[in-house]
Amino acid sequence: MATHRPQSTATTLTDRPAAPAAGPRHRLRAVDRDEEWHLPSPAVPEAVAATVADLLPPGATWLPAPPHTLPDLPGRPPMVGYLVLVPADQRPPFAPVAVPAPAGPAPEPVVRIDAVRRIAHVDSRELDLTYLEFELLAHLVAHPHRVHTRDQLVTTVWGYGHVGDGRTVDVHIARLRRKLGAQYRHAIQTVRRVGYKYTPPTTG
Repeated sequence: MATHRPQSTATTLTDRPAAPAAGPRHRLRAVDRDEEWHLPSPAVPEAVAATVADLLPPGATWLPAPPHTLPDLPGRPPMVGYLVLVPADQRPPFAPVAVPAPAGPAPEPVVRIDAVRRIAHVDSRELDLTYLEFELLAHLVAHPHRVHTRDQLVTTVWGYGHVGDGRTVDVHIARLRRKLGAQYRHAIQTVRRVGYKYTPPTTG
């Protein structure tokens, strides 16, 4: 009775595709001022190399960057890069950088909130606020120029468990405006059909 040996389906090392050969590794090398050099492709004209060397300060050396370290832009000629090494005691002349003049101290805000002591001041005058009035004013001042809907203010200030409507917010806004006084009551502005926003007032 004939016996059959199963054929091996294992792939031998010779069946595997050979890994692509790694290209030549480029290393940076310092170039003397009077040395002529060329990149492999395309060649850099000697006039360009000489011009670059003439721009270096005394004692400086330059390193031509290997081509594989530079970006390859489609449809553009190959780029050439340099690394210039300058002695620490010979800084190249840099163009002066314009430094903006100090604008001075920021003006003191008209409405100030002390969250730790839970005190609010308007133009150095302390406001007599209830708990919810303080919370509402502090929230508006902390987010200037942001428009808040009535529902958002109810959720943030009164909490999710509050049972009421936007009329509650309107009543507290009216009280805050009255306590801010005629000069600063418009700091809390009505955004028609949306809600309210706080615009920091100025003393001018």
